[in-house]
Amino acid sequence: MKVKITLACIETGDRNYITTKNNRNNPHRIELMKYSPKLKKHTLHRETK
Repeated sequence: MKVKITLACIETGDRNYITTKNNRNNPHRIELMKYSPKLKKHTLHRETK
């Protein structure tokens, strides 16, 4: 039951990453620290629809 999700940077709004998650284990939105190429540093990325 894995679905593809897009991760967007909360500072720039850029959608930099696509990943998968299991909705049974993680029904809520995922937040991960990922690298933002525009800012050249790690920032918080949040799951978008």
